[in-house]
Amino acid sequence: MRVLITGSAGFIGSALSQRLLARGDQVIGLDNLNEYYDVSLKKARLARNLAYAGYRELRIDLRDRAAVAEAFARYRPQRVVHLAAQAGVRYSLENPLAYVDTNLTGFAHILEGCRHQKVEHLVYASSSSVYGANRRMPFSVHQNVDHPLSLYAATKKANELMAHTYSHLHGLPTTGLRFFTVYGPWGRPDMALFKFTRAILAGEPIQVFNYGHHRRDFTYIDDIVEGVIRVLDRIPEPNPHWSGEAPDAATSQAPYRLYNIGNHQPVELLRYIEILEDCLGRKAEKVLLPLQPGDVPDTYADVEDLVRDLGYQPRTSVETGVARFVDWYRDYYSVGT
Repeated sequence: MRVLITGSAGFIGSALSQRLLARGDQVIGLDNLNEYYDVSLKKARLARNLAYAGYRELRIDLRDRAAVAEAFARYRPQRVVHLAAQAGVRYSLENPLAYVDTNLTGFAHILEGCRHQKVEHLVYASSSSVYGANRRMPFSVHQNVDHPLSLYAATKKANELMAHTYSHLHGLPTTGLRFFTVYGPWGRPDMALFKFTRAILAGEPIQVFNYGHHRRDFTYIDDIVEGVIRVLDRIPEPNPHWSGEAPDAATSQAPYRLYNIGNHQPVELLRYIEILEDCLGRKAEKVLLPLQPGDVPDTYADVEDLVRDLGYQPRTSVETGVARFVDWYRDYYSVGT
């Protein structure tokens, strides 16, 4: 296949690109290499993608409507995986308009490109953040998610609504994936595992919010990529049993689906830190703080639909995943024991 991946220099996008390239697909990677975090890390990820002959890199900002439209018209992708976004719950408190420009306007440009070029399937990144104030666990895609706690979460919920509109009006098959706390080698420096590892190795204290008692459904990158590929390869169809009298939030009369993609095994943050300490052979100096605005206390993914429909089975324990990250971190940054 010829697959367009936005955010191809990102954590998930670069890993997905390599898996698709390794199986023989052509990948058109689109990224603007913004400075939200270390650009050199993004370039290092891209260097791994560029080792494949089937990879083509485009330096485009999603906000540039004409450039996005030209890329779709020139390369005519059969399928699209849209991962590019302004990420981060906490940063959305400081710079909300960045989320409007990229996550809303940018996504509209992707939808238009897919519509005009008759793309077979659009898979796009949503987030566990959309569950917001929901407290019923595990989180199910069949629940109502109308109470986001951050603008980031609100933009991801909006993406799901925008995708459904295009599925309904234009017959564009779309699948949204609600990612749950992805971690692993080549990860994002703004995420907890990366920040904790850097601080502990430097002998600096770590900030532990909610006093370490919130739980996250930490999901290893390889399990995420396997799930994305399974979804990409299966084009959604309308649900013949869908009813407007009892609407199912995860399906539609249109070719539209939503899935959670997580590990289905939430871990308390304090336990996560203990595992990291064991892998590093060092103890962390913890500064215990209350829950930050915009954060949710717990996340826990119900992945039953993804298991049933696509045979998805996360296989990586948090102990194994953290150990692999630490090995990568020491190697990449040349940090000894």
